[in-house]
Amino acid sequence: MTEIVRKAAADTVRRQQYAHGIPFGEALRVWLRIAALSFGGPAGQIAVMHRILVDEKRWIGEHRFLHALNYCMLLPGPEAQQLAVYIGWLMHRTAGGLVAGTLFVLPGFLAILGLSYIYAAFGNVSVIEGLFFGLKAAVLAVVVQAVFRIGGRALKNWLMIAIAAAAFIAIFFFQVSFPLIILAAGIVGYIGGRFGSPLFRIGGGHKAGSGPILKDEDSVLGEEVPVHTRPNLAWSLRVSAVFLSLWLVPLALLVVFLGPDSVFTQIGLFFSKMAVVTFGGAYAVLAYVAQEAVQHYGWLRPGEMLDGLGMAETTPGPLIMVVQFVGFMGAYRDPGSLNPMMAATLAAILTTWVTFVPCFLWIFLGAPFIERLRGNIALTGAMSAITAAVVGVILNLAVWFGLHTLFAEVVAWDIGRFSLEVPVLSSLVLPSLVLTLAAGVAIFRFRASVIATLLACAVAGMIWTLMIS
Repeated sequence: MTEIVRKAAADTVRRQQYAHGIPFGEALRVWLRIAALSFGGPAGQIAVMHRILVDEKRWIGEHRFLHALNYCMLLPGPEAQQLAVYIGWLMHRTAGGLVAGTLFVLPGFLAILGLSYIYAAFGNVSVIEGLFFGLKAAVLAVVVQAVFRIGGRALKNWLMIAIAAAAFIAIFFFQVSFPLIILAAGIVGYIGGRFGSPLFRIGGGHKAGSGPILKDEDSVLGEEVPVHTRPNLAWSLRVSAVFLSLWLVPLALLVVFLGPDSVFTQIGLFFSKMAVVTFGGAYAVLAYVAQEAVQHYGWLRPGEMLDGLGMAETTPGPLIMVVQFVGFMGAYRDPGSLNPMMAATLAAILTTWVTFVPCFLWIFLGAPFIERLRGNIALTGAMSAITAAVVGVILNLAVWFGLHTLFAEVVAWDIGRFSLEVPVLSSLVLPSLVLTLAAGVAIFRFRASVIATLLACAVAGMIWTLMIS
């Protein structure tokens, strides 16, 4: 009871403090903090946003957070970055969405650009290999923590757990495509919500081990629909025209002035196409990107895609930022009349631009209509089921990452539609296991910060690599 009274008093003080809205300067500092901590792929990034925006700052309620997340899960592109745009837009209009979405990408862009310079200039030197070795082990522990955090919030009852389990089995054992899983979960949730089943309702109540749920009405933003988020056809047409121009005009200029055979034109067109088909997160499209980049365009050598993925896994920002490395190396090896490093830098900027500009378009165009549907029971049911299914998909990614981090060799067993990746036990990478367990103990037992854990494992990985080299 004392804790409830304390929370209520704190909420009252907070609402008085933000009576005239959340100061833009404070929001800027918070988004910078989120951007710096956004390690561990989408699960970890969404967990960081939830911890800071919902649990700590209490700016947005649980129901509203999950409603926005469900919409972003349905879009092509990185859902965590789009969620940042959505929430930034909710709090501070278009400028808030632009700032939140840009800051979410910027640290990762700069980090991968710096690592790409080192990679192109020096190759796989021992210190860099050790850095990635240690960071991968720590990231695995961070992803597992994120699965528990998101699952604890989204899996509120036995039916949501069953949907998550079914999604995991479908994608892990039978290679069912992510869009089909989402479609099936959405249909089940829509029907359940339409018939008024309480099992499909988001928000409210308590979940063992996850603490009290912040209701929308108790958050700073409240439960009402802000005026600026209401559907406005004129505004939607203007924002669509602006972002379509920002996205497509540079591509047209590349085709006209450099021609279709230029590496810059090829990079711009290829990753623009990828931006509209990237459903299911980065892993769902990386196999296709790797195949095209290696076999068709010759931008990468075999195996280099994994090096780029290691950069993306161990730097802040969306995992899809690996495409920046692909564009960088493609132009570095085919610079034309430019200096190789200059060409590579321009290609990295171009790749990032055509990958993320569409994300702002999807949010600014569709979010006002999604906000209006927030109280729709059937839609809420569909989105609740989708969120549960996504937990199962994220668990699949965590298992996949664990297999390829802890074991040097993994064998695929295919029997008809049934497929299973099985590790070769003798290929266990003992140092990776030790570092992963140490990171898990630090995070789960001692509540160590993500940054401290990552840094400690990175240093340990470099020391180990130098010792055996």
